[in-house]
Amino acid sequence: MKSPLSCVAVITAVILAGCSPTERAVDVGVRDGVLHIGNGTEPQGLDPHLMTGVPEFHIMDALFEGLVSIDPVTREPAPGVAASWDVSADGRTYTFHLQENARWSDGVPLTAHDFVGSYERIMNPVLAGEYAYLFEIIENGPAYLSGALTDFDQVGVKAPDDHTLVIRLEHPVPYFLTLITYNCWGPLPLHVLDRFNGRRERVSAWTREGNIVGNGPFRLTRWVPNQVLVVERNPHYWDAATVGLNAIHFHPVESIDTEERMFRSGQLHITNEVPPSKIAALRDQPDSPLRIDPQLGTYYYRFNVTRPPFDDVRVRQALALAIDRELLVTQVTQAGQTAGVSVTPPGTGGFEPTTRVSYDPVAARALLAEAGYPGGAGFPVAELLYNTSENHRRIAEAVQQMWKRELGIDVSLYNQEWKVYLDSTHHLNFTIARTAWVAVYDDANQFLEVFTTGNPNNMTGWGSPEYDRLHAESMSETDPQRRRQLLQSLDAMLLREMPAIPIYHYAQSYLIDPRVQGWESNPLDKHPYKHVRLTAAE
Repeated sequence: MKSPLSCVAVITAVILAGCSPTERAVDVGVRDGVLHIGNGTEPQGLDPHLMTGVPEFHIMDALFEGLVSIDPVTREPAPGVAASWDVSADGRTYTFHLQENARWSDGVPLTAHDFVGSYERIMNPVLAGEYAYLFEIIENGPAYLSGALTDFDQVGVKAPDDHTLVIRLEHPVPYFLTLITYNCWGPLPLHVLDRFNGRRERVSAWTREGNIVGNGPFRLTRWVPNQVLVVERNPHYWDAATVGLNAIHFHPVESIDTEERMFRSGQLHITNEVPPSKIAALRDQPDSPLRIDPQLGTYYYRFNVTRPPFDDVRVRQALALAIDRELLVTQVTQAGQTAGVSVTPPGTGGFEPTTRVSYDPVAARALLAEAGYPGGAGFPVAELLYNTSENHRRIAEAVQQMWKRELGIDVSLYNQEWKVYLDSTHHLNFTIARTAWVAVYDDANQFLEVFTTGNPNNMTGWGSPEYDRLHAESMSETDPQRRRQLLQSLDAMLLREMPAIPIYHYAQSYLIDPRVQGWESNPLDKHPYKHVRLTAAE
């Protein structure tokens, strides 16, 4: 018998899906061109300069578009707001020629000046944008970001006319065209930000339903917190003729068991995850909806090194060596992941680690004893934080048991809702915390740059002048072999200092309705929505 609350939930789902109780949302969606996606959790917000989570990225990819897009089949840079571009002989100057018919979703023309103003916003120290550090590669970017330079006109971003944007770099960046597919490199509607005082304020109404304006293939039309976020086709999008869907419904479902039931009952076309316990049976099922795609990402536990005993590298190393990663990926996650041997996933932009973390409980016990906790005696009770998710809980429980069995230490577990979790990790209000870094461009730098001193995504309290020096050298190194060696040295240093423990390297497992077309396998988890279609099964 259903409880009154569950009945309300069912009725609400029917209303939001826009169909009668006898119709399945996915079938109506195929008829009406409406895609239903499980998005994992309620988004923290939709400001591309302030958001750092994958659930937010999924939605922002529908609402905004940068200079360059990703071809869903070749995975090569493709025209976005920029119809074409030229690169100077020295590799430092990129000239982008914008689409003549580029407009915002409110019909206002989009110009190169919107890019200049957007870059000034994220780079301005007053805003303190989460990804401002990525703009250090722009000429005079480091000086402006530090506050040493206050005149943005001296920064290497210019708009000689409404349809031309020129970006001058500090040094050649071989992955620049894939880097700028990152949401934070896109334009923002300055005319809307100014209406809500959003250029400098981190908390602004410009991203709310009814206010937000984007330039992507879709526009936000409804946002019911913790229930659904709806985007509909943007008629002002420059390539509107290519868009094959009329709307997308993003459903924030933190429970993967609930999400799987929603898929089976016809409420979702695509899930965010799959319960590990169901994967084996799904693999054996004829015409299985299960898909497992490779993905460039690392799941890891970060330490707060400002709190004892994790200010001692021997303790951090001991906890890292006591984790049996092979057992985790074969018995717990069971979805195609591989053991986390390095911070940077092997194969990212040709990267291969020269140093790898392993399972060595004997060495782990020796290190813990050397740190003053033989057999775990006297070790303070530590806490492991994770954001609410059955998968995160299962992994945390397995690691908790390993640390108890191999080291004799007790670690308590606690979870927080996504927004609270982000606030806790941002303010270092934890001792150990689950986190992950998923690639949005195919280069090892994005995994390693996070751990530079002062990086807003570091969130460990750890820093090293030597690490910072090597990283700066790798950023300006143009010789591929020398740069690869520098990246390997950086990854090896992280494994020695262990501010974070690699747990596994990602694979993306999800369920997908066979009527969804154009959802291509992509290790960067990029699925340009304008190429997605819903077609009746043959």
